[in-house]
Amino acid sequence: MIGGGVLIECLDEPRIETVLTIGRRASGRDHPKLKQMVRSDLSDFADIRDELRGYDACFYCLGVSAAGMSEEAYRRVTLDLTLAAADVLADLNPELTFCYVSGQGTDSSEQGRIMWARVKGATENRLLSMSIPAYMFRPGLVQPMKGVRSSTRSYRVLYGLTAPFMPLLRRLLPTYVTTTEDLGRAMVRVSMEGCENHILDPGDINELAGR
Repeated sequence: MIGGGVLIECLDEPRIETVLTIGRRASGRDHPKLKQMVRSDLSDFADIRDELRGYDACFYCLGVSAAGMSEEAYRRVTLDLTLAAADVLADLNPELTFCYVSGQGTDSSEQGRIMWARVKGATENRLLSMSIPAYMFRPGLVQPMKGVRSSTRSYRVLYGLTAPFMPLLRRLLPTYVTTTEDLGRAMVRVSMEGCENHILDPGDINELAGR
């Protein structure tokens, strides 16, 4: 859902010349500046290294719910796949900016009781230690915009039920609620202008988006 929202903002941004999406399925969108790669294996990019050169930013939006997953399985998806992409992109594009969609409540100490928060914290820490500039986006409740829908049924139900109240929630809880539109705009802005803070909560995201 977040990846779809960020993609819309990238395609709408006139300063962005080319967008490449890499995932297990196509985005379902067609646009003159959009290129898409569908891959079953997102842990190894050796065969497409040449096609990953020349990019200025990576907006890493891949993620899964930790519900029902072991820590080992969640770590493979959350940490291992993220670093596989970050390592090859940093090697090929030393000036690249890496923007990672994390989550509010992430545990930077990696010692807390909540499994997903520890794993996200470990992932953030590894990214922040890399040679390329990296920014951690920690959204809380995210309202899907511009026709974007979650691929998780329970989330679709939740968003459907809360949609009428979202404008009010965004006004009352600006440090917790953001939108796919504002998240995408904030990521684009950070990739082009940088930001003093490298860990960004919903309030920071909304401010960067101009809200």
